[in-house]
Amino acid sequence: MKKILIIDKNLEEADLLKEILEEDYEIKISDTAKGGLEEINSGRYSLILLSETIPEMTDFLLLKKLQEKVVSRNFPILVIADSAQAGEEERGIMLGAVDYITSPFKPMLVRSRIHTYIKLYEYRIHEEQEQAMTDQLTGVSSRRRYELHNIVKWREAVRLQVPISICMFDLDEFRSYNDTYGYPAGDKALARVAKLIMPELKRSTDFFARYEGDRFIAIILGGTADDVSGHLRKICQEVENLHITNKTEASEWLTVSIGGATVIPQIRDEYESYVKAAETMLQEAKKAGKNQVAWK
Repeated sequence: MKKILIIDKNLEEADLLKEILEEDYEIKISDTAKGGLEEINSGRYSLILLSETIPEMTDFLLLKKLQEKVVSRNFPILVIADSAQAGEEERGIMLGAVDYITSPFKPMLVRSRIHTYIKLYEYRIHEEQEQAMTDQLTGVSSRRRYELHNIVKWREAVRLQVPISICMFDLDEFRSYNDTYGYPAGDKALARVAKLIMPELKRSTDFFARYEGDRFIAIILGGTADDVSGHLRKICQEVENLHITNKTEASEWLTVSIGGATVIPQIRDEYESYVKAAETMLQEAKKAGKNQVAWK
């Protein structure tokens, strides 16, 4: 259940608001500014109702303090007022309040307004989380999403006793490419390569993410080492077929090297050891001439 914090010296008023809202929300009441600030640190709230009756609200001091606290910047703050004078309302909103509710309260209006702002808050949080989970340059999953998914995939492979492949992708001589053509061109090339690879690993059992810099990682459930490495060799060729000019290399086109490892994991096995194995095989692919796949 969503949580709302009411900071109000007038407990009768606070209790009335609680009665109006408690069917849909978990309500916490604090009758002092200090208690309200402490409560914000100790609980995760979706909205704050802040009364003008709190002494520290003189010149909106408490509202300013709430805005200074990093934890409070994400959720909406509504001011409770006996009468919302236009000038004061405008000032409060400029300092960070999203709206006012005035007493005497109209229950339907209060519930509707609170519901609207909490929905907007949830939407914003969802959008922020989605952005954090997606690499903004390439559009594939981010390192953060990878960190959340890798062990889940690994445990699933252990439970089902099916092969799991860890695959590392790295663009060949990409530092030289950036030095020669510039970082904007490098970013564009990285995005084109990611856009090509992503549809090739689109099954529900596949996971593909940007690992760091020009390096990507894939986790593939099912399939033998020969099946997976064979599929990735086709991807190598498709990347070269993009014909992204790269005169810094023996090949005239930008290419990718891939290293990987396939295993049917046991409970005693450690996921990170196979990530290191994939990285080692990636280096083997580089040493063998690049634009190829090396597998363990």
